[in-house]
Amino acid sequence: MPRYFIEVAYKGTRYSGFQVQKNGITIQSEIEKALAIKFGKPFQLTGASRTDAGVHALQNYFHFDTDTELLNQNDNSDTAMQKILYSLNSILDEDIVIKNINEVDEKHHCRFDAISREYKYYICRKKNPFYNDRAYFYPYTLDFDKLQKAATIILHTKDFTSFSKKNTQVNNFFCSIIKSEWVFENDLLIYNVAANRFLRGMVKGLVGTMLKAGTGKISLDEFIAIVESKNVNNANFSVPSHALFLVEVKYPGF
Repeated sequence: MPRYFIEVAYKGTRYSGFQVQKNGITIQSEIEKALAIKFGKPFQLTGASRTDAGVHALQNYFHFDTDTELLNQNDNSDTAMQKILYSLNSILDEDIVIKNINEVDEKHHCRFDAISREYKYYICRKKNPFYNDRAYFYPYTLDFDKLQKAATIILHTKDFTSFSKKNTQVNNFFCSIIKSEWVFENDLLIYNVAANRFLRGMVKGLVGTMLKAGTGKISLDEFIAIVESKNVNNANFSVPSHALFLVEVKYPGF
């Protein structure tokens, strides 16, 4: 049975998260609904990288298997696919977009085949109405050097038990960090982090705890102690979700 990857982007403000759940609308449930309306049968999607309620994505993926012929064999063109994308996006609300649908080998898995995920957390240092729903307004004095040193500590960390929210169903808390740095883009302060995988709430926990170091509420030694404690109660997850973006999911050969 043919397998397809769906590339999506979304503004997560109104949604209860990425994956289907009992309460609230999700990105997955809305896209499954759009596919069912378009093709007249139910679809079951598998997600690449789960994002929490309120978190946005510039790129994320689903895959699905179907015996439905998405494209007529006599019209297997880019134009035909663009018509399908236009139709699906017309069904979806304005805060979700399907960017591409590609047929892949039936063995490909959008979650397990991903080699990395990359997130950015946006912080606005000065009041700006255009960033209200996309960045965390944080006007407090920060020591950028301490933030960068904390990010470097994370770059060399393997066990992220301290930054994984409770009731997380995972086999282990090990992540391979590829990138961890604080940067300035325009007038925003951004934490940029990439890894092979992320735990539930991990990026928010990292940002919240590093901000404590940046404001001098904890020292770098205390930050290291929190990392090494393997105790989630020691990390700070209080930063809001609306400033967090999943920006890229990478696959070999894509």
